[in-house]
Amino acid sequence: MFTYCVFDLDGTLLDTVHALWVSVNLTLDHFGYSPSDKSLIRKFVGDGYRMLMKRALLYSGDEKLEHYEESLKVYMDFFAQHSMDGVKPYEGIPELLKELKRRGIRITVFSNKPDAQAVSNIETVFGKGYFDFIAGEKAGVPRKPDPAGVFRIMDELGERPEQGIYFGDTNTDMRTGLAAGLTTVGVCWGFRGREELESFHPQYVIDRPAEVFEKIIT
Repeated sequence: MFTYCVFDLDGTLLDTVHALWVSVNLTLDHFGYSPSDKSLIRKFVGDGYRMLMKRALLYSGDEKLEHYEESLKVYMDFFAQHSMDGVKPYEGIPELLKELKRRGIRITVFSNKPDAQAVSNIETVFGKGYFDFIAGEKAGVPRKPDPAGVFRIMDELGERPEQGIYFGDTNTDMRTGLAAGLTTVGVCWGFRGREELESFHPQYVIDRPAEVFEKIIT
């Protein structure tokens, strides 16, 4: 029996691509680079904001990453202002979460987004205390795909790997969930496609949140 779920944030629970796109483009403009296309942001995200800016700068022509270190601070300043721009839950997510809670299954978040912004995103959209635990990027906890953050959640909840489901939308998430020993589910409504998710052999790949109760928790 499953007793808890671990959700990725960006591209899994919340559609945050507009906020990320705005923050990246303001940062690129600060250094005199042209704006990036929103479709590129979907490819750049998933491994934390440092890698996001590294990929964006390299694509924009900063081949030696001369602006990289400064761009991290600039990006975070812009992101602090725009982290909620256009952010909304994906269709079917509120209903999924409500049903999980009704069944007594605890819900948590593990994100490579900085911890303060992860907490802000979740609590602004769903309310404070709605999730049982929220873990964003912070010092001392390795970023995904290292499973340490999932182990931290298990320790906090007193849970075991075989009792949990991990949901995510990128290859980083598939590697994280599988490494932690959780039943791993790729979601196709996020930033990447089915082909990428299936190539990492998660136990399930789904197209709609409602499929959780059709295929996984019955």
